[in-house]
Parts: sequence; C-alpha cells; structure tokens
Amino acid sequence: MDPIILAVIRGSLEQIADEMDATLERMAFSPVISDGFDRASGIYAANDGAVIVQGPRGLPNFICVMQHTVHSTIAHFDEPADGDVYIVNDPYLGGTHLMDVKLIRPFFYGNRLAFYLANSGHWPDIGGRVPGGFSSKATEVFQEGLRLPPLKLMDEGRLNQEVVDVILHNVRVPGERQGDIIAQVASLNLGADRLTALLDRYGEATVFEVVSELERRSEKMMRKHIAAIPDGRYAFDEYMDSDGVDWKPLHIRLEMTVDGDSVHIDLSDSSPACRGPLNSVLSTTMAGVFIAFKHFFPDVPINRGCFKPFSFNIPSTTFLHALPPRPVSGCAAEVCQRMIDAVLGAMSQAVPDRCYAGPMGTVTNLSVGGDDPEVGYFVFYSFIGGGYGGNYRTDGLTNGNPTIAVARTQALEIFESRYPVLFDTYALREDSGGPGRRRGGFGVVLEFVLRRGEASASLLGDRGRFRPFGVLGGKPGRPAEHTFTLRGKPYRPPHITKDEGVHMVEGDRLRLETPGGGGYGAPVLRSAEAVLEDVRRGYYPSEAAEAEYGVVIRPGTLEIDGPATNRLRNSRAD
Repeated sequence: MDPIILAVIRGSLEQIADEMDATLERMAFSPVISDGFDRASGIYAANDGAVIVQGPRGLPNFICVMQHTVHSTIAHFDEPADGDVYIVNDPYLGGTHLMDVKLIRPFFYGNRLAFYLANSGHWPDIGGRVPGGFSSKATEVFQEGLRLPPLKLMDEGRLNQEVVDVILHNVRVPGERQGDIIAQVASLNLGADRLTALLDRYGEATVFEVVSELERRSEKMMRKHIAAIPDGRYAFDEYMDSDGVDWKPLHIRLEMTVDGDSVHIDLSDSSPACRGPLNSVLSTTMAGVFIAFKHFFPDVPINRGCFKPFSFNIPSTTFLHALPPRPVSGCAAEVCQRMIDAVLGAMSQAVPDRCYAGPMGTVTNLSVGGDDPEVGYFVFYSFIGGGYGGNYRTDGLTNGNPTIAVARTQALEIFESRYPVLFDTYALREDSGGPGRRRGGFGVVLEFVLRRGEASASLLGDRGRFRPFGVLGGKPGRPAEHTFTLRGKPYRPPHITKDEGVHMVEGDRLRLETPGGGGYGAPVLRSAEAVLEDVRRGYYPSEAAEAEYGVVIRPGTLEIDGPATNRLRNSRAD
C-alpha cells in the first residue's frame, strides 16, 4: 500500500492513544496519574481485544495486560452498545493488581462495532486492609481491596450511579476516586471523537488495511531480530527476597529456547504459589518477557504481531501464574520487574556483545494514609527510581524509571502541598552502583518526616537480599535499605523491603535507599580516567577505587596498580 498513507495513519493512531493519555493526565485527581504517568491508553481489536496501538508514553507493562483485560470484557458482554463504558480491575481477568483500574469503551463507526478503546490508571487506594492497597502481609486477594469484574459503568451514555456508589463507599478518599473516574471516561470519549475523524477522512477499508499491514510488519521485524540471536537454550535464575509473609526466597527459573525466528519461555521450574502477595497473574508475567525484548528491540511497534513469535509454559502450580484467591498486589510492580531481569540475564548469555547488567528491579511501593488535622483523611502513593545496569555501550542510568514503566517519581512539592509530609532528602545514593568496565547506575536516597497527625505506612519492595547482578565479570549493585525512625528510635522492617501498617506520628521519619545497578565487564578494564572522575564527583571513595579498580589515588597524582598498568595510557581510546 501507499507508504505515505501507511505512515500517516499509523502516526494518527499513535497520536490518538497519546492524546488519550494526555487528557487523562490533565484531568486526573491522583498525582500518581497526573504527575507520575502511571497510566496507559490504547486501541484494541473488536473481535478479540488484541492490541492495535498503545500510547508511546503508556506504561510498558500494560503492553500485554490490557489486551487480556479487553478480551475478558468482550467475553463478558454479549451485546455492547454505542456509549457503553465498562470498568474492571480483576487481576485474574488479564489484569495486574487491584489498584490498576481499567475502563473500556466499545467504539462504533456507523452501526458497526469497529474497535475498543481502553485505558488504565493507578488509583492510590482501592480499599483493603491498608491504605493504598499494597498489603505486604495479605494472604488472599479479598484483603487487598475492592475487586471488580467487568461492570457496565455507563449504559449507552447514561451513568450507572449504583456502580459508582458501590466503588466510592469502599475507598478511603472517594472524592479523588470520583475525579479519576471522570478523567478516564473523558479520555475514552476524546479517543472516540478522534478515531471517528480519522475514519471519516480515510475510510474504514483503508484504516483496517493499515492495521493489518502494521501487524504483519511488527511480526516480521520481531522475527528478524530473533533470528539474529544464536539458536540454543539459555537458562537464568533470579530470586525475590520473600513474599512478605514467609521468610524464604521465591525462585524464578527461566529457560529460554531460541529456534530460528521463534522464542519459547519455560518457567515451570519456578517456585510454587506463595502465601503472600508476590504471586503474579499470567498476563503480568508474560508482559515482563515482552518488555525485556522491547529493551533490546525498541524499533518494533506494539501490536498483536510483535507477540506472535513467542510461546510460553507457565503452569498455575508456580507463583508466576496465580489463580484466585491468591494475593497479587506485588505482581505488577515487583514480580514483573524481576521477570525483565531474568530475561536480561538469559540474553547476556545469548548475545553477550549486546547485554545489560541487572537493574534495580524494584519500584519500592510506598503508600501512606492517615488523618491530617488540617485537611482530613488522606492517602498517597509513591514509587522511586534506582540504578540501571551497566551495558555494552554506557554506564548504567542513575535514578532510572522502573523498568516496567515510563512513570516517574511525582514532584515532591505536590506531595508537600497536599499531604502532611516534608521531604528533606532526595539525593543520589553514592557507592551503590556495581563496579565494572561500565559501572552500574546509582540508586537514590529519599527521606521524609510526618509533619502533623498520625499515619499508617506500608512498603512493598524487593532487592533487599538479592542484589542486581553483574555480567561478564561486573560486580552486583548494592541492595535496598529502608529505615523508619519512630519516636526517636530506628526500626527496620523484618523483611527489609516489605512491611505494612507501620504507625507514624508527628516527627516520625522514613528513609528509603534504593538499589544500584550491576556492573558490566571486569572492573579492572574500566578507564582510569573514568575511575578518577567518579572519585572526583564523590560517587565512590578513593579506597573503593583502589579495592575494586586497582587505581591508587593520591593528592595531585594518579597511579596505576596491578594488571591495569596500561590503562591510563589507553584510557582515552577506551
């Protein structure tokens, strides 16, 4: 077909999804959506819900998840009508955790059902045993919050007030949630208007022809990339600290078989289902695999075609394919990231010349809810960046976004203006990146004090025991460390990165220190000038430069020790 028409319609579809995201950001009441970008929007196939396009700034971990959600919703309603809008957050119907709430609208062109529009937004609270929903000690999904099967929020354009009332009666700050619902509906309505205009301009036949061609091209591009990976079986083991309930690690055993232009992922030897909330639903586990491959092949457009070269064996006997009523609040933010790490580890064996060391591998979910004497009850949710792994081209990114997302830490000024907290530390975590020829990026230190009233704080993170791995001789990054100061005394969570219902009063503090990324290549191969610059900037103490890199630094001089004799001379070329 005409390549110009193809490019214009593809760009228009992406622009529609992006504009839906922008509308949701501008209208949402929750800072995690409006400023943290914890949301996604997309266009999906009318027959089976397969993704056609997702907004370029949407959360990558919704690549696979939302098409499963749309598919489940299609199966639930026999006769969709123009103006209907459905709401769903059930993790087992192709979701994530309960806080990610999806709205879905069937899109009609004329009298024909042509597409589905959908979006997802992270609500800071969905009820449950702790404010924010991130219960680290939940043993069943019913303790995690309000679970919604596909429900008709709007019936041919008319609001179903009974559904809204049930939701608002089960969340802690109903005014904010009502605002988020309105924002998500407005986003879908805008998408419908823009899609109608596109079809009016180019016609149904042309647009559907473009959709089919884009799917074919995505599959072809992904298969071409996979075919360049040497055939073989590559295995990698990763571990999560604990499930928050039992103090034992969760094992991810990933076996990746590359055969021509196809990839098979086998996770059958991973740990069984756990008691705590670190179980992962199938769609989220699969999404982690797709995100990892997108890190390697970012040029492949997101649609059904890019998924076709992959097959999976993820039995429900493992914690990576949760069934009801297993708790799952940590699946999207924590388990999905560790799936990405496991694929990166396997790919370091398959394509060592293009590999990445382990990133921070945790979102460090923090939710705080309480009673502010000045403004009443509040709930806020935040997540924090960390170090990416060193790689074949560069040092690791410092304070990088979670690998599952383009979401960012919300502006601290917004938190301070809306909630009774004061952040007095937000800094680079020195010496946290793993040494290597390309060192790991650094984590961050974030500390706040409760200014008024009382609050309940909950943490759901990871990487407190098992450090981000190095590759090709690189060293691991530093693990997470989190410390409360309660009534003047330090308190560290028994599970290091997981705790819930920690009672805080005025003057109490929480200090979060996130992991650094692993190193790439043997540290002795790092440029001596790069080591000196790291020390000059305060990233590492001079003792670490000598111990890890063999570089002895004295005032006014730079001396090279051990096998690094020629490094200074060759450092500029390196």
